[in-house]
Amino acid sequence: METKIETCSCNIIHEDVVCKVKEKMPNEETLYDLAEFFKVFGDSTRIKIMCALFEEEMCVCDIAALLNMTQSAVSHQLRVLKQSRLVKYRKEGKVVYYSLDDEHIKDIFKEGLEHINERG
Repeated sequence: METKIETCSCNIIHEDVVCKVKEKMPNEETLYDLAEFFKVFGDSTRIKIMCALFEEEMCVCDIAALLNMTQSAVSHQLRVLKQSRLVKYRKEGKVVYYSLDDEHIKDIFKEGLEHINERG
């Protein structure tokens, strides 16, 4: 089923609106970085890892057991999440614990989940 997109039936440009929005638009580099940030959310394995870390700080072994994955596969995804500053880690002896990077990430994840749940 195709969704019909409504369009204007005229060609009037509302210059005041266009100028106002143009002033508030972030620069191209910032928009590119934002797009890259959201791309990281486009992988269901990474989302599963983030969902687990939303609940509790966990080590790679525990995440691998939870998701029925190899530690190597989990480590690869954690590396991507860490590079995007979505997760952080701390060492305790030989164990490395991962958690969501900060409250912003928790909020983004929670808001996304609430959005999906309200549609269903």
